[in-house]
Amino acid sequence: EPVLLQEVIAAMNPTSGERYLDATAGYGGHARQMLAHTSNFTESVLVDRDKAAIDTLQAEFADKGVKIVRNDFYSAAEQLAQAGEQFDLILADLGVSSLHLDKASRGFSFNASGPLDMRMDQRQQLTAETVVNEWTAQELERILRNYGEEPKARRIANAIVTHRPITTTSELANIVARTTGRWTGKHPAARTFQAIRIAVNDELRLLERVMPLWVALLRPGGRLGIISFHSLEDRLVKRFFLEQGGDRFDATLSIVTKQPVVASSQELAINPRSRSAKLRVVAKINNKERTSDEN
Repeated sequence: EPVLLQEVIAAMNPTSGERYLDATAGYGGHARQMLAHTSNFTESVLVDRDKAAIDTLQAEFADKGVKIVRNDFYSAAEQLAQAGEQFDLILADLGVSSLHLDKASRGFSFNASGPLDMRMDQRQQLTAETVVNEWTAQELERILRNYGEEPKARRIANAIVTHRPITTTSELANIVARTTGRWTGKHPAARTFQAIRIAVNDELRLLERVMPLWVALLRPGGRLGIISFHSLEDRLVKRFFLEQGGDRFDATLSIVTKQPVVASSQELAINPRSRSAKLRVVAKINNKERTSDEN
């Protein structure tokens, strides 16, 4: 289930003929509805770095003329910018998909035993197993603290090093659980798994680098929507939008969603994983119109 689907449509307001770029198309949930509104298949682009997602997108959209690109969103945006492409709508649904979490063999979940993989693009060499078994305790502590906001980062890092070699997600989850002691609510390994996944896929650095490119790819009046799933992502998005937007004379963006949009109670009942999703949308200011108004 694509998260915040109706909220995305309402905030981004896709209309007939507009060009759409889905920077994290996944299995096409958002793209299906956005393209239904624009009816512009041949000028739209769907991007993902996961082979299973690309295969699904090819099966559904390729014969409609949609361009499908297998790459991370930064590299894809860089190539599109170099080619002089422009879009009216750009959407990025960040983080890991439910299908990644549900498939134990991908190694993303602490709830099922699988290999320590966590690669969104299985062509890359760095895996979670390398991070867990080869990085120093200091490096592990750093990513647990910075990418997982884990208060017990040092204790967990030392426990990981002590228990090497670790080969499965269940082993790692159990080590973290034993190290942190009693727990209620969220699994104690959740922050550790998040931190390692972000490190493996370079998620935050790529997000920080890509946002200016997405703005450059927008036509005047075009809308950019970003869905984040944890505070680290949302903080980067919020800061960038505020730096580029607002009421300043040199602003390049206008803020469409004054507050982040979150899932309704109905969606939470159907799709509990949407509980942490936050949507922020901006529109690119038409500088020519603004200059004309000022004159």
